[in-house]
Amino acid sequence: MYDWLIVGAGFAGSVLAERLARERGERILVVDRRDHIGGNAYDCLNADGLLIHRYGPHIFHTNAQAVFAYLSDFTAWRPYEHRVLAEVNGQRVPIPINLDTINRLYGLSLTSPELEAWFAARAEPVEEIRTAEDVVVSTVGRELYELFFRDYTRKQWGRDPSELDRSVTARVPTRTDRDDRYFTDRYQAMPKHGYTAMFAAMLDHPNITLALGTDFRSLGPTARARRTIFTGPIETYFDTCYGPLPYRSLRFEHVTRDVAWHQPVGVVNYPQTEAYTRVTEYKHLTGQTHPRTALTYEYPSAEGEPYYPIPCAAHQALYKRYEQRARDERNVWFVGRLATYRYYNMDQIVGQALATFRRIDAEIPRRDGRVRAPAVDRTTSELA
Repeated sequence: MYDWLIVGAGFAGSVLAERLARERGERILVVDRRDHIGGNAYDCLNADGLLIHRYGPHIFHTNAQAVFAYLSDFTAWRPYEHRVLAEVNGQRVPIPINLDTINRLYGLSLTSPELEAWFAARAEPVEEIRTAEDVVVSTVGRELYELFFRDYTRKQWGRDPSELDRSVTARVPTRTDRDDRYFTDRYQAMPKHGYTAMFAAMLDHPNITLALGTDFRSLGPTARARRTIFTGPIETYFDTCYGPLPYRSLRFEHVTRDVAWHQPVGVVNYPQTEAYTRVTEYKHLTGQTHPRTALTYEYPSAEGEPYYPIPCAAHQALYKRYEQRARDERNVWFVGRLATYRYYNMDQIVGQALATFRRIDAEIPRRDGRVRAPAVDRTTSELA
């Protein structure tokens, strides 16, 4: 019998498998219904030898030194600061909106203080900021909201921003300087040899057994474990007894172009035109030298793999019913984006997994006889 069954070989499952095996010396069975490790961060070489991300671009960034230090045990890094352009009114301008965005779009020569006043003059007062629309119009006004956010959000989520929680657009800041980096975190880098190589190093331990291409519900008695960590969609653990939780999915079109470069930055967004939302060119991310280039066109979809929990009050209410069931499960921990029905960045998932390990380690005695600590909430979404 295994000490732990871990369902899912993405960030949450892999971090917890590594910690439990290495720090506690326990035997772990990691299962994943896909045929690979790494979850959505999985990357691989295409037929032309170009490294691509099968499930769209994954850009690592964090302010958490502990998270960066932990992952550094399993990978070297390639420094990379992500930059994104948005094609608006026939021009490609920086996103998040900054000083250059406005000056180029409107043919102005504003300074940073002048831009702050320019935004303020266009901002619409909103008594209570509740929706994704409220966040933007209260900051920069309706015109920029319609140019950059409204139609992009409709494509991405299949809903109007007025129907979505404010967290959707609050993730994208507005700047009054010329900083064109998409993220401003202290640590910004890509795994030097790719995410899959990093996961392989993380899971390379004699106490860890991998069963890929395996649905956890198909496991027989030989795969039994005393405790379970579940990182899949929480409703699937409970056989969708209260109904399905809504997710937004994506369809990816991977292509190789017979040119060295296709676009000037890693990602170009298309808020006004095209059925796809963005195009990623991976050589910007990976630093590969190659005469050809690999691109991914990203099409949002209502069907397919569950990528993004759709943030609105009704869906959270449904999730809470599953969460209560999860609280009552003995010897089962629910960890990760799908298991807690929240959107997290990669570093947040790592932080959540490390925090979960600390709680487990405090609650469950080690084999050396450590005294049991008081029980803790195993569905909490607190981060490290």
